[in-house]
Amino acid sequence: MTRFFHAMQTQVAQAPGTVDYRGPKKVDKIRIRYLDYDENGLDERQVDSMDACLPLRDTPTVSWINVDGLHDSAVVTGIGSHFGLHPLVMEDIVNTHQRPKLEEHGDHIYLVMRMLYLDEATATVTSEQVSFILGSHYVLSFQERYGDVFESVRERIRQGKGRARKLGPDYLAYALMDAIVDNYFVVLEKLGEKIESLEEDLAEDPKPEDLRTIHGMKREMIYLRKAVWPLRECIGGMTRSESTLVKKATVPFLRDLYDHTIQVIDAVESFRDMLSSMQDLYMSSVSNRMNEVMKVLTVIATIFVPLTFVAGIYGMNFEHMPELGWKWSYLFFWVVIISIGGGMMTYFKRSRWF
Repeated sequence: MTRFFHAMQTQVAQAPGTVDYRGPKKVDKIRIRYLDYDENGLDERQVDSMDACLPLRDTPTVSWINVDGLHDSAVVTGIGSHFGLHPLVMEDIVNTHQRPKLEEHGDHIYLVMRMLYLDEATATVTSEQVSFILGSHYVLSFQERYGDVFESVRERIRQGKGRARKLGPDYLAYALMDAIVDNYFVVLEKLGEKIESLEEDLAEDPKPEDLRTIHGMKREMIYLRKAVWPLRECIGGMTRSESTLVKKATVPFLRDLYDHTIQVIDAVESFRDMLSSMQDLYMSSVSNRMNEVMKVLTVIATIFVPLTFVAGIYGMNFEHMPELGWKWSYLFFWVVIISIGGGMMTYFKRSRWF
């Protein structure tokens, strides 16, 4: 449940805008990389300190500065102060339990998204917070740990093909957001395969562990919904933004990204409905199996009631019972027993009780 509800990490009476990272340290050392490019050239580097990337604020080229690791609040404060970020933005960057949101602060736009990862062995979804700051000719991105889904964007910039090197930082921000949303489809596809396999198991032979798996998958869908549902408001807000930082040429791409977000939400809702119906299917299968067992036991008990009655009568210790002196009484007893049992079996079969 810690993925859904987090304890408040800010101190009581702490001043708004205080940059104080209080979560776990997820990387040993903060890594800073930047790509500075235009249509004619590219400069890509990994630097040892934030001071090396600060001059990029004043260059006419498009600059993408990516920071992996948030445990050193001084780095976030240094970069944020140099680029003129709002103090509340810097506070939200290090507070890694933000819901996806969009904020406009005049000369920069702040966007929060969740980058999703799937552990295929356990079918468990994990996420990290990614913060984007879109400026006049730069994009800042802050991640919790090493590794991301942006390599395809980096490769397009390196190759200089398509629109990546021709358009501005707003298109770069769109490309990064699009990479995250595209990865949602990858996660959903793998979860969909898991759900289909689970559905086949339920149809063939439902087991108690299948019910536990269904409950686990439903929790993952809740987690996905929490990460994805607010995102459509963010992207929709960017398409309607009147900020000069979002150019008209980029709006159609943002609208397409909005459509992709709606598709992700629809897929999550569909999977939730499927899991709910699978849970009902499991309960129905268990109930039907129990009914079959009870029906067999009922048929057996019904057949043996008259047989027990007959056996009980002739098991009494009365001295004067006329049938006890007959020569063929024992054979007659079995004929009666078999006739009663066979007759009832025939009746039950014609009535389709089994």
